[in-house]
Amino acid sequence: MPRTPNPTKEKIHEIIFEADTPQGKTFDVILMIIILLSVVVVMLESVSSYEAQYGKLFFILEWVFTIFFSIEYGLRLYCVYNPRKYATSFFGIIDLLAIIPTFLSLIITGTQYLIVIRALRLLRIFRIFKLVKFLNEGNIIVKALIASRAKILVFMLFILLLVTILGSVMYLIEAEYNEKFDSIPRSIYWAIVTLTTVGYGDISPSTSFGQFVAAFVMLLGYAVIAVPTGIVSAEIARSAGTIKTITALNTQACRYCSREGHDDDATHCKYCGELLNIEK
Repeated sequence: MPRTPNPTKEKIHEIIFEADTPQGKTFDVILMIIILLSVVVVMLESVSSYEAQYGKLFFILEWVFTIFFSIEYGLRLYCVYNPRKYATSFFGIIDLLAIIPTFLSLIITGTQYLIVIRALRLLRIFRIFKLVKFLNEGNIIVKALIASRAKILVFMLFILLLVTILGSVMYLIEAEYNEKFDSIPRSIYWAIVTLTTVGYGDISPSTSFGQFVAAFVMLLGYAVIAVPTGIVSAEIARSAGTIKTITALNTQACRYCSREGHDDDATHCKYCGELLNIEK
């Protein structure tokens, strides 16, 4: 039995979820600007000098932004025909997490800084401005990472064993002469930092043999970096030839299942079969 569209829901959905119309694109651009402003306010609030001078203003702005995003989230739930689908989708969860920290700060001090998660909402910019090329490249990278996860896991296990051995050896060499190598876990920390070529310098060997081992670990670090790079690069090259290229993507989101990624000439949702636009 065909569903009877609700004109009010349809209009709100067109403005909030779609950027193919002037109203929809205007709403999305304004939303992006507000998200950026809210993130900037949170970042400035963490600076003690600004907080001391403009703390009250930051507090007011924070609640203004939160109220705006709360209303927007409520409208998103209202205008879809299956609110649970949207609420449990990736962007639905991100939209909810964007407003929770401010309310949570009433109970737990400092949680308002988690508002920076709103920056994830800027991922919509790829859909809004139809940056299809970037979506294609992103799909290739994601597919390559997923395909190489088993190899990377084996590699990481090998690295964990390697730094454990190197840390233990360094502890045996340096413990008697260097108080900084006071335990095997701390020596393993040194091995991790040195092998990854970060080299904080907070712990360094003092014996000649220890410095020789350290030099070996540093050189080994360059080889270690090359392995995962090669694994992922090979998968990227393989994925680039097999992944489906998106050429005609629009910004329409299904009002019933909240799925996106429909072709420009699509009239029905390819996931649930419902009509995408009541005017079609």
